[in-house]
Amino acid sequence: MNNTNHSPVPHDRPPEISLYMVQLLNQTLVCTVDLRSQVRQACWNVKGNDFALLHPLFATLVTELAGYTDMVAERIVVLGGVVRGTARTAALQSRLPEYPDALVDGTDHVRALAERFAQYATALRDDITLATDVEDAGSAALYTDLSRRVDKQIWILEAHLHH
Repeated sequence: MNNTNHSPVPHDRPPEISLYMVQLLNQTLVCTVDLRSQVRQACWNVKGNDFALLHPLFATLVTELAGYTDMVAERIVVLGGVVRGTARTAALQSRLPEYPDALVDGTDHVRALAERFAQYATALRDDITLATDVEDAGSAALYTDLSRRVDKQIWILEAHLHH
């Protein structure tokens, strides 16, 4: 078999659907990059009695979000798109609110993160519908998987608010 004549993997979806999904996925990517940086901000700055509990939790969330960025980026490439996931792009295009820089107390960090994760989860659920509407089952499945994972993270954050 001659490997010098590769042809792109044929897609059975119209190019405008792939372009639409690449744009949607890139929007998800910038929000994910932004959310990860906000959790990292909380991880670096948390103080107080809950430090020993929250620092490792926040570090775990950072790691999980890094995995989400890779999953979304991979889907963009599979659809033939260009991944747009730099910190600068995220700063310009994320729909999440800026993280408050005056937070120190663990509960305040958890509350701020829970709010941002909730907004992120809402966007993921909306994206499930949008991907389904254009019959992109692969992207809808990715969004569903991310949504389930983020719901669990919200549950964990909210549990810390009720201790």
